[in-house]
Amino acid sequence: MLTSTKNGAPEKDRNASVSAVEVVGRVVQHDQWARSEPTTKAGMASCIGSDMSIVGNVDCQGPAQVFGRIEGEVRASDLQISDGAQVEGSVIAQNVTVCGRVKGTIRAVRVKLQNGGAVEGDIFHRSLSIDENSQFEGSSRRVDNPTEIPSSIDAKIPQSPTPMSNVDADLQRVESVPTD
Repeated sequence: MLTSTKNGAPEKDRNASVSAVEVVGRVVQHDQWARSEPTTKAGMASCIGSDMSIVGNVDCQGPAQVFGRIEGEVRASDLQISDGAQVEGSVIAQNVTVCGRVKGTIRAVRVKLQNGGAVEGDIFHRSLSIDENSQFEGSSRRVDNPTEIPSSIDAKIPQSPTPMSNVDADLQRVESVPTD
């Protein structure tokens, strides 16, 4: 239940029980972990708590902060992977700050490895900064549109026919000979 206060801001009724949405969807001030402008009107970020472990994909329309463990793809407008947090899978966001651990591919316009953050995997970015105490094992590549995933791997493979080796040609001839 919400009741009005003197300043007009809603206040939670002290006698009301806590709903599941309030427990699961806890939010933190976006300004606490990133100095970029908030992408939501309220300036709040969705939060995966330190006592939470998620197996599956996470898709957040606004900013998100991870304190727990995620095994799967994570998408958000801005993403903070806090100290002690772990993500095993792809990360796609406009801005990614890693203070915890990521094992997988990161695709973001701006990527920051801070405060001992660790990444094991490839980073596709427009801007990358790595603090002295952070670890990075993988490759980084500057691309114009890092959040766009290539539509197919076939686009990378040349379409010109490759000559068959002699062994392949011989096998093909043997297979085409009729047997009585």
